[in-house]
Amino acid sequence: MTRFGVRYLLRKYVDMAAGEETTLAEKSIHPHSLRHTTAIHLLKAGVDIATISQWLGHSGLNVTMRYARADIDMKRQALEQVFPDVMSSAKDQTIIAYDGGMLGWLRRL
Repeated sequence: MTRFGVRYLLRKYVDMAAGEETTLAEKSIHPHSLRHTTAIHLLKAGVDIATISQWLGHSGLNVTMRYARADIDMKRQALEQVFPDVMSSAKDQTIIAYDGGMLGWLRRL
């Protein structure tokens, strides 16, 4: 199957799914989106970056390092490993709205 065939099938099924999930129509989904998402899921699952690089067929690790940028979940996991007590207590707190403006809110911190 050529890359054009993959793009055609992906577009076909995204269009079908957009009938039920309207937000899909607003998104730019292409074959590279699937490739990138798969690499991120592998990274989050603990697969080492060298294996991901080989699986993707990249010429070197530097190309694959783009996928290594930490997203918010990965950052949270890293903080939980270093500061388990602080992060577990932060989950239980609720955010209270404050209408004193941004500077007032920052001073209260």
